[in-house]
Amino acid sequence: MRIKIKVKTNQPKSEVIEKEGYYEVFIKEKPEKGKANLEILKLFKRKFKKNVKIVSGFKNKEKIIELF
Repeated sequence: MRIKIKVKTNQPKSEVIEKEGYYEVFIKEKPEKGKANLEILKLFKRKFKKNVKIVSGFKNKEKIIELF
């Protein structure tokens, strides 16, 4: 299953909010050295209890992730 997400970094708390057609992701980490991407993967793994990988958008605020 593929999911479109929009990321907002450097936020006071990390959370995932479902919107119409995508998920909005707020994370504490800054977008440096892949730290933000790792935090995103951890959040979705906890939320959906499935393995997660980023399919596209590694350096963008809009990403597509895949749950498997």
